[in-house]
Amino acid sequence: MYKTTAELRSAFLDFFRRNGHQVVDSSSLVPGNDPTLLFTNAGMNQFKDVFLGMEKRNYSRATTSQRCVRAGGKHNDLDNVGYTARHHTFFEMLGNFSFGDYFKHDAIRFAWTFLTEDLKLPKERLCVTVYETDDEAFNIWKNEIGVPEDCIIRIGDNKGAAFASDNFWQMGDTGPCGPCTEIFYDHGDHIWGGRPGTPEEDGDRFIEIWNIVFMQYNRQADGTMNPLPKPSVDTGMGLERIAAILQKVHSNYQIDIFQKLIAKTAEIIGTDDLENNSLKVIADHIRSCAFLVADGVMPSNEGRGYVLRRIIRRAVRHGNKLGATDTFFYKLVPTLIEVMGDAAKQLADTQAIVEKALKAEEEQFARTLERGLGILDNALSSLEGDILDGETVFKLYDTYGFPMDLTADVCRERNITVDEAGFDVAMAEQKQRAKAAGQFDTDYNATLKIDSETHFSGYEQLSADSEIVAIYIDGEQADKASAGDKAVVVLSSTPFYGESGGQVGDQGLLVLMALNLLWRIHKSMVKLQAILVA
Repeated sequence: MYKTTAELRSAFLDFFRRNGHQVVDSSSLVPGNDPTLLFTNAGMNQFKDVFLGMEKRNYSRATTSQRCVRAGGKHNDLDNVGYTARHHTFFEMLGNFSFGDYFKHDAIRFAWTFLTEDLKLPKERLCVTVYETDDEAFNIWKNEIGVPEDCIIRIGDNKGAAFASDNFWQMGDTGPCGPCTEIFYDHGDHIWGGRPGTPEEDGDRFIEIWNIVFMQYNRQADGTMNPLPKPSVDTGMGLERIAAILQKVHSNYQIDIFQKLIAKTAEIIGTDDLENNSLKVIADHIRSCAFLVADGVMPSNEGRGYVLRRIIRRAVRHGNKLGATDTFFYKLVPTLIEVMGDAAKQLADTQAIVEKALKAEEEQFARTLERGLGILDNALSSLEGDILDGETVFKLYDTYGFPMDLTADVCRERNITVDEAGFDVAMAEQKQRAKAAGQFDTDYNATLKIDSETHFSGYEQLSADSEIVAIYIDGEQADKASAGDKAVVVLSSTPFYGESGGQVGDQGLLVLMALNLLWRIHKSMVKLQAILVA
């Protein structure tokens, strides 16, 4: 029997190789041929053009273990990670595909044979669903496979909407579509939940492990369903879910991959509480973050980079909860490479780059985290009721750089709701104030010319030693500034953020160490300096 997740992955691919399938490497997490996707989120993504007939390959059967991320866009599991047994930002989808080759009979037979003969799952623990009008699939399960009729469940449309069923798949409003059949595993009556189609179906007793999509129609704009000339098959089975079953555990976080990552995280941070949910969050997040960087995504403030930044910062915040006093996240990469086996070849090749990127982002965020958490804790301690007002959430974001989603994450742990509507109002008001801000009476950008450039260090630190490069009073260079003067002081470096992009410039103190005097640098002066040296 297969003991590890790596062995199970190999067993799946080997089974379908023996049955005439081409083993295809996992594609990048950044979709190369689908601008509608933020990240690769299913095994069929890389074959989309093949199914549409726009691309030809030298094989008609394929099998993969596809890396997937669901942490942004339409498919987003980020907020559930750490709170459930099976939600992940990163997972592997085992799949087999037929491009106009075999159809329902072989697809169903392959799945049942692998589960019951190769993996030796007890048949009595399995039940299946079919689309309510798919008599062909129903009869295959009953007459050819031998599944008892009461274990074959017909699932219809939700609330009467056309094809709004979990058991009818469509690529879009038009195009390839067709019914599905799913295989569920019964974890036992000691776990609450009911079969699919029952009021208790959302429980954890019956877990879907394999979904088989039969692409047999081409849906037209008017709703007409024309049969496809070459019906195809797209299947998917979550590697982590089937590993949990084989390793006789209920939660995905109890399988070998996660247990080793959790143990390593606890060792690095120095905690003995191996059941802490924060360890689950970190173990999940290192997988998505490391593989995203390996696939070329870097932390940033937009698009895929912003999602990556959110995941890293969520992991760092949970490390902080566990008592981490130093950078730790990047140190998990070697263990991740070890436990992922053959699936981590690309990650191993880019290990140094991945570790450097994760460490830099953690170091940058650590300076914001401690202060923001302290302010948020004070606000929650004095909170009356169970809703944190939007103004406070916005202040944390705007003044202290504490992301709103992390505020929401902390509040959720304390059963407190974030006033997101109030946050949006405060954000809109801030943008309006910035837009309406008056201009300087004098265009110093046109009159002040400086050869040197000021280095902005505010991303790394909140205070810094610097040198005065120049002093300007009324647009004229001066040797000194006296009490009462309105002056522009140009520095060689500064942690002050100049007004830019709709954000209000920082205020702070300029301490002249030689004279032991305090000079208050006003917002207007910081703006002038930013214009001057940018």
